[in-house]
Amino acid sequence: MNKILLTLALVISNVVLAQTDPKIYDIIDAVSEERLRNDVKTLADFGTRHTLSDTVSETRGIGAARRWIKSEFENISKDCNNCLEVFYQSNLIEKGTNQRIVNDVNVVNVVAIQRGTKYPNRYIIMSGDIDSRVSDPTDYTSDSPGANDNASGMAGAIEAARVLSKYKFESSVVYLGLSGEEQGLFGGQGMAKYAKENDWDIIGVLNNDMIGNITGVDGVIDNRAFRIFSEPITTAETDPEKLARQARGRRFYGGEVDGISRQLARYVHKTTKTYMPEMNPMMVYRLDRFGRGGHHRPFNDAGFAGIRIMEAHENYTQQHQDIRTENGINYGDTFEHVNFGYAKKLTAVNAITMASLASAPPSPTEVGIGGIVEPSAKLEWNKVDGATGYKIYWRDTTSPTWDHSRYVGDVTAFTLEGIVIDNFLFGVASVGKDGHESMVVFPNKIIR
Repeated sequence: MNKILLTLALVISNVVLAQTDPKIYDIIDAVSEERLRNDVKTLADFGTRHTLSDTVSETRGIGAARRWIKSEFENISKDCNNCLEVFYQSNLIEKGTNQRIVNDVNVVNVVAIQRGTKYPNRYIIMSGDIDSRVSDPTDYTSDSPGANDNASGMAGAIEAARVLSKYKFESSVVYLGLSGEEQGLFGGQGMAKYAKENDWDIIGVLNNDMIGNITGVDGVIDNRAFRIFSEPITTAETDPEKLARQARGRRFYGGEVDGISRQLARYVHKTTKTYMPEMNPMMVYRLDRFGRGGHHRPFNDAGFAGIRIMEAHENYTQQHQDIRTENGINYGDTFEHVNFGYAKKLTAVNAITMASLASAPPSPTEVGIGGIVEPSAKLEWNKVDGATGYKIYWRDTTSPTWDHSRYVGDVTAFTLEGIVIDNFLFGVASVGKDGHESMVVFPNKIIR
């Protein structure tokens, strides 16, 4: 009888946890296309936001842009009873650091923290880039509106703050404007260093870099697909012995594509398909575009989970270009090329991911797996504060996403009968009282 009751309880729990959270749909609906349009226009109208551009003018240059961004975060904070901590974070980059730093420059980031009610030192971060550039990366005076690259991502972070500041979350949410991206990812480096020095427990970084173009240079027009770039495993570890041990483990047990950034990418994919099924998230198994980089990379280098969210189809005539017309083609990253309905969708993708993660308990830190030469897979994990239960995930070894799952209740060990460990990859997530889940954790130890 007890076994029957337990089975019934698990079935009921699975049904309950399969339901979606109504507030997530409210968050999607609250994202405003009009506000995104207005914010991108304001940012583009600063003329240039080059990292080395004017910092004194009130109407032109990166100084005016970052002051405006900070004032927007402060206005949002006033509307939510001062719920945001808004400040500048900066670091001096000296002339000659690389070929793009032709003068000493203070790289200034704008930070807005919405402090969590239960885990104030756990952070989920959405970033956009403040700076822009033209064809010559050292040209800091020519007009460089940077409407899509990356006023779209910066406007998205501001809009996410407007929407999510109306809610309270257990973990902290950070809205971040980073500078110095085009000159060498200096803003991200400075912010990652700041996070390390202040012992931030970062859940993940959602780097938004170009979220407003739907007409690709390849002729494709698509307002539903977007890319999620993520590195397969962390490259932050430097201890040769530990690296060798990890490599041996991956050789025999798997995990080559199951690092923390890849799990964050899967979380975005799952959340999007749950709440915005009309969208087509594309998991790209690469740190960034071929041979290129973005502002999530410095966080990856520091050992944090970080991904890049961006449009699926780029138009290179509108990126890093002097404003001009050649052979009937209008070059330049100007306001009229941005599709704000699409930018709204990708802003919503970020907002619901952050809301879900900030509402969830922490992930387990230790997940063990066993079941060698047995017709079952055994998993065990540490108990997590705030978790009301746990969910086991598994997938085919060639699948990019977690395709199967089972909610197992408030236990710290479970055996999946009839599931052969050799044929699948496994992970465990914590589940909170409202059904929100942590990121999945790939097993990090072997049990017998």
